[in-house]
Amino acid sequence: MARKAESLLRERGAEVEFIDLQDIEMPVFDNSSCYEHPSYDRLYRAIRDADGVLLAVPIYNWSVGSAAKSLIELTGATGAGGRKSAWFDQIVTFVCSGGLPHSYMAYGSLAMSLMLDFKCVINPYVVYATERDWIDDAVLSDTLAARLCKTIEVKLELSSSLRSRAYTSDWEI
Repeated sequence: MARKAESLLRERGAEVEFIDLQDIEMPVFDNSSCYEHPSYDRLYRAIRDADGVLLAVPIYNWSVGSAAKSLIELTGATGAGGRKSAWFDQIVTFVCSGGLPHSYMAYGSLAMSLMLDFKCVINPYVVYATERDWIDDAVLSDTLAARLCKTIEVKLELSSSLRSRAYTSDWEI
């Protein structure tokens, strides 16, 4: 589904940097030496410089998988050294894959944290798919394909509309 989202974005003229966290060694967050890890700069810049971030995530035990949480922790931390979170003011879209249909809101607590902590704008259109949404485990059903297309269209519209906003955020309550 992540690759299909990438394809839809490219078809609409968006520049995409596809990052598969399975292919990247991410350091354990320690708010110190993790910033010296070779993966840190690439991940940080990719998020900070993006017009929007699409998180294609698995849902486990009614929550987003740990790799996405580790990514946010690593690239969202501030502190010594004048670091600023890469996530401030990002437009975030969720594409979720879960086992059970009733876990469709499992991304919500992470979305709320991104919104409140980093002032992210969360795309109100979300894809949540289970095995029931696929044909022969390889082809998106018509309903799933339509939902993914709508979610991508809204993501692009949000990115375009908010690109020239005048404000920037930092830690504030």
